[in-house]
Amino acid sequence: MDYFGLCLDGLCLLGQSVIHIVFVSRLTGKKQKIWHFAIYFFLLCTIQWFFTTFGFHDVLPIGAELLVLYSVSRLALRNRQFVSWAASILAVYICQLSFGIVNSVEVILFPRMVGKPLLYLLVLLATLTVFAICACCCGAVLKFLSLTEDRQMPYVGLLLFPGLFFFAAELYILQTSYSVLPSSISLGEAGKYGALLVMQILGLAALLCTLYAYRHLCQGFQAQAALQSLTQAIQAQKVYVAEARMRYEQTKAFRHDLRNHLSLLNGLLNSGKLDESKAYLEKLEAASDVLSFPYRTGNSVVDILLGEKLGLAKDIAAEISLCLPDPCGIDDFDLCVIFANALDNAINACQFCGGSQSIRITGRQQGDFYMLVFENTCSGEPLPPAGTGLSNIKSVAEKYHGAVLTEKREGRFSLSLLLNISLQPESISSPRY
Repeated sequence: MDYFGLCLDGLCLLGQSVIHIVFVSRLTGKKQKIWHFAIYFFLLCTIQWFFTTFGFHDVLPIGAELLVLYSVSRLALRNRQFVSWAASILAVYICQLSFGIVNSVEVILFPRMVGKPLLYLLVLLATLTVFAICACCCGAVLKFLSLTEDRQMPYVGLLLFPGLFFFAAELYILQTSYSVLPSSISLGEAGKYGALLVMQILGLAALLCTLYAYRHLCQGFQAQAALQSLTQAIQAQKVYVAEARMRYEQTKAFRHDLRNHLSLLNGLLNSGKLDESKAYLEKLEAASDVLSFPYRTGNSVVDILLGEKLGLAKDIAAEISLCLPDPCGIDDFDLCVIFANALDNAINACQFCGGSQSIRITGRQQGDFYMLVFENTCSGEPLPPAGTGLSNIKSVAEKYHGAVLTEKREGRFSLSLLLNISLQPESISSPRY
């Protein structure tokens, strides 16, 4: 029995287990546990024993390894399907690429050492070099790519196609060129293996360039979402300015005529016409009500937004129990982002559900924090993925060192925000929409 070969296989499987699990967990933002390593190492050992016993040495062991890593990512780390495939393909490809690079050097240098005791030491050093290259490659990939759930990952499935191409090309090179270590090598063969080494290095560079381009694609989508948020906030500000201007003109006209109203009312009272005076007062009261907001929260921006949004949704019952502190500590621009997105989502959810439709907004201060809760009726369908509106609300919450919680229960959806209203302006960074 070749004990050295057996120990070397065990070391390779152990190293692959550690690198694969650590890489996948960091790439997807999930916390790895000891039993993840133990289960994956046991499964790799089982695959190695099975395919060695029955004489399979082609692509089947690599395919089984890929499937096992995908299963661990899906079932143990709870990652999504496309994310699990992308992470698993990248992890296995990086290891195979590292072995391929070192194999190119081994084929050129090691035939001269066959039969010498120094060969064992060189093989061990080559294996450790594989892990070092693999760790560096994983670090480079993690620098360019992140598949965590709290980040936007548009079209993450696009990574599967270049990843599969790189993986298949590297697997073909390994199976056709490095399956057997030759006892001697000519100058021409050395040049061929040197060319393969260059090709594999170029393959690594191509992978990093692909991930770099994908990162910039994600940044483009984030910039587009930020532009949409700014457009929405600017539109809300335009509505606020137009509403304020209209109410200013109405108030100006009412104040201009107020002296005439009072003179007429005084004449009616002096003439003893009490019924006519009462009717005239009711008209004045109705005219003054037009100048007031339907909802009073202590913040004019929020009052106008509530009046505009809920005024268009007249079939939806609205209950507002909200009094913002003065000074509020939250910028009016950020209030526009929160209330405009939350109200739009709530109104859309109500319109897609049957039966009674209602929206309830509450707010209360808890020390240095202010809690906002938006509740609305919704359908029984599963919640769709978080859209741009909810992402923008989360960005504002992060700006004020707060948190966002969403919950759906018994036909009602609730969105809760906790915002720190005691922060100084210089300690508040711009939101990352």
